[in-house]
Amino acid sequence: MSQTKDFPQPNTDARVKLILTLAMIFALGFTPHGSWPAYVLFFSLVISAAVYFQLRVMMVLRRALVALPFILAALPLIFAGPPPIQQLPLAGGWSLPFSPAGAERFVSIALKSYISVQAAIILTAVTPTPDLLRALHHLRVPRTLVVILSLMAHYLVILKEEALRLLHARQSRSSRLPMPTPRPPGGSLWWRGQVTGGMAGNLLLRSLERSERVYAAMCARGYNGKPPFTQAAPLSAAQRGVIILGIAANLLILLTGILIGES
Repeated sequence: MSQTKDFPQPNTDARVKLILTLAMIFALGFTPHGSWPAYVLFFSLVISAAVYFQLRVMMVLRRALVALPFILAALPLIFAGPPPIQQLPLAGGWSLPFSPAGAERFVSIALKSYISVQAAIILTAVTPTPDLLRALHHLRVPRTLVVILSLMAHYLVILKEEALRLLHARQSRSSRLPMPTPRPPGGSLWWRGQVTGGMAGNLLLRSLERSERVYAAMCARGYNGKPPFTQAAPLSAAQRGVIILGIAANLLILLTGILIGES
């Protein structure tokens, strides 16, 4: 969630980036199923943003594959979607139900999810986490939600540090040395599962203990549950113009998708 260090990033206010990203995700979510030209336009916006912020396009495309497990939840639409239901013949006299409308919905959901995750990845890649939280606070997002996100981002770093310590300790105990048997290095699959389960439990306990110490240290330094953000400068006329143009472009693509979907 930190800013990429490969290239210098254009200096854009975090509030502008956040508003435009949310506008695109909401517009994409309301786009009707099967509006393929609209999906192409939204995808072009995402790629243009990656190029503008000097990010590697392939990196964005690869990281967005994290949405694949959630996309598979819509897979049953292909077989049990809206009528008409066709029967696809298979070998041995078997047949498989197939819904053309369900397949269209599944592909639409997959494209929407994939493009939305790409937009979120670009936002977090070019906006440091403190700036993103500050932008949420200045946009009048409920304080409780901002505090929860701030603590979550902080504790994710702690969780990562504890996980790295456990992995280093595991490597130092030669858990992956080749064995004299034909089995793969590191023991059998059952043994690896036991070790992984023990590491997960150990990680949970160590993270809870570490988080309690961190929270006690925060309270000792005067933490009162309020985000320590200073007052932000108002958006300039140019920044407001960028927001208006960006929202208008997304609404125009949404309108195009609605017209295509109704035709």
